[in-house]
Amino acid sequence: MSNQLRYDGQVAVITGAGNGLGKVYALFFASRGAKVVVNDLGGSMSGSCRSLLYHFANYVTGDGASNRAADLVVEEIKKAGGEAVADYNSVSDNGAGIIKTAVEKFGRVDILINNAGILRDTSFVKMTEKDWDAVYSVHVKGTFLVTKAAWDVMRKQSYGRIINVTSTAGLYGNFGQANYSMAKLGLLGLAKTLALEGEGKGILVNTIAPLAASRLTETALPAEILNFLKPEAVIPLVGYLCHSSCSENGQVYEVGAGWFAKLRWQRSEGLLLDPKKGLTPEDVRDQWNKVEDWNRVSYPVSASDSFAEIMKAKL
Repeated sequence: MSNQLRYDGQVAVITGAGNGLGKVYALFFASRGAKVVVNDLGGSMSGSCRSLLYHFANYVTGDGASNRAADLVVEEIKKAGGEAVADYNSVSDNGAGIIKTAVEKFGRVDILINNAGILRDTSFVKMTEKDWDAVYSVHVKGTFLVTKAAWDVMRKQSYGRIINVTSTAGLYGNFGQANYSMAKLGLLGLAKTLALEGEGKGILVNTIAPLAASRLTETALPAEILNFLKPEAVIPLVGYLCHSSCSENGQVYEVGAGWFAKLRWQRSEGLLLDPKKGLTPEDVRDQWNKVEDWNRVSYPVSASDSFAEIMKAKL
């Protein structure tokens, strides 16, 4: 195809790339000409630390760690004629080491997909501080460490494409996933700010909320549903967002089973009262219908948009 989106001469770093979506990302970019850093610490599905395959990641801390997962993906890429290197660093312990591998082996970093993650699902009443910290450490701190190291490289290049991975749990909440929901929505906030800070340097940052079949979802969803949730169905969106021709920045998308959708904030016009008149809870109660009236809405896209309604009160 003469108009095929390609990544020749570019370097893609993918965390948690030993299985599932991470592996699919790695194989795709390698097949389209990119040199790929396949990061994966390895791990088992047993114990309190489990691979995050439901909602797309493949990184584990804890028992069963092995280099084999990353090695197998690299072998597959090389057999197909591509170029790749394995990296076994933990995103939360040595995220900078992952980027160091890319620079030392290939000299640059053009694409970063922050795919690594874990699950520690339990209801909030049973959640321990250890459960909370473990999820935060991998998803939030790990993404920060890897992205911070890549950021310096991309700024010097005046080019970069970064994808953060959120989830519907982060966007909408999900029972038993308070820690995971916190971390995933935090990654969206991080991406929104990095999109503002990076745009002037040619660095574009977007967020995806993918849903794909995995070893974990096999126990929760019927086969007919799993057949629709192929990891490969997420690739078209990720491939486009990471291409040099794409100008999307600071956006969030839901994706799965061939469905691609952009999300945005929607806000009611709201209730505007005069703060100089001594406001009371009763004032809000008596006009609550205006607070939740969705007949007149706006779509704020920045902090200044949010502040505009408050400024009307001042004026």
